[in-house]
Amino acid sequence: MTRLIDPGAGNAITLDELVEALESTPFDPHDEDSFAALGPLLARLGRNRDFLADRAIAELKTRCARQSAANSYGAQVFLLRPPNGRFVLRANFWPSAADGIVQASGTAPFVYGMAHDHNFPFLTYGYLGPGYWSDYWERDPACPHEPMRFTGRRRIEPGQLMLYRMCRDVHAQLPPDAFSVTLNILGSHPSHRWIDQHRFDPATGEIAEVLTTAPSEGLATIAAHLGGGNGLDLIDHLARRHPHPRMRATALAALAAARPDCSEALALIARAAPGHPALDPSAADRPRQNCANPPGGPGDSVRSRDTAA
Repeated sequence: MTRLIDPGAGNAITLDELVEALESTPFDPHDEDSFAALGPLLARLGRNRDFLADRAIAELKTRCARQSAANSYGAQVFLLRPPNGRFVLRANFWPSAADGIVQASGTAPFVYGMAHDHNFPFLTYGYLGPGYWSDYWERDPACPHEPMRFTGRRRIEPGQLMLYRMCRDVHAQLPPDAFSVTLNILGSHPSHRWIDQHRFDPATGEIAEVLTTAPSEGLATIAAHLGGGNGLDLIDHLARRHPHPRMRATALAALAAARPDCSEALALIARAAPGHPALDPSAADRPRQNCANPPGGPGDSVRSRDTAA
């Protein structure tokens, strides 16, 4: 289950003071204790009961210009500081089932009820309201084919501080009893772009879907279809040599789609299948790369269908 952290008793600080502290503090997002040590700083910002309203008012006066320029999340997320390569700061809004926005749009836009993990660690603090509920599971990222284990249901209480462990903690958020807000520090590292995020089937405890996508899929298809020999050579190289299986599968699909003859496409896939994690069933049972140390290399990264948490 997610790790509860003592929020400490420090005085309230401003958002700028939190940013300054994070920028001057060395931490490793892959080291649980190192990242957890940042929690009391987030709690100190949470004791500042004015900063979020002040920022909301400032954004409304500028027609949310800063959010429009930097916020790649949905309307549920209020970006406090854009990604800087080490961390992201954000506030998340959690409407209740009785709130008008949920009545109008349903629960899907808020990802309520979807069991998922995260390909980064993050700290969360109950800032406003009673807090959203979650069903929690735990899994071993080194054994991806073993079912996750249910560890209970609870909500994040006001003033409570939690650490969600990368690839290990799985949760399905449920609407709070009343509108709530949480604050997050997200750990950021270049390797996280190469780690898959998953949706899970609570009935079986197994992975149901990979939520990460390769943003270059369209570019690879264009290069294979319209790039002539140069494009085909590049995509063929990515299909054979790229260190990440998702990018290899993307490039292979682009090559197959560029074949006008179906038999040629099938032959290409058949040649590539032995040992290919995306195509060879026997490869799925082989040991996978450790979650905290994924491969990297040239080409595109993967992007998660990130959820507010």
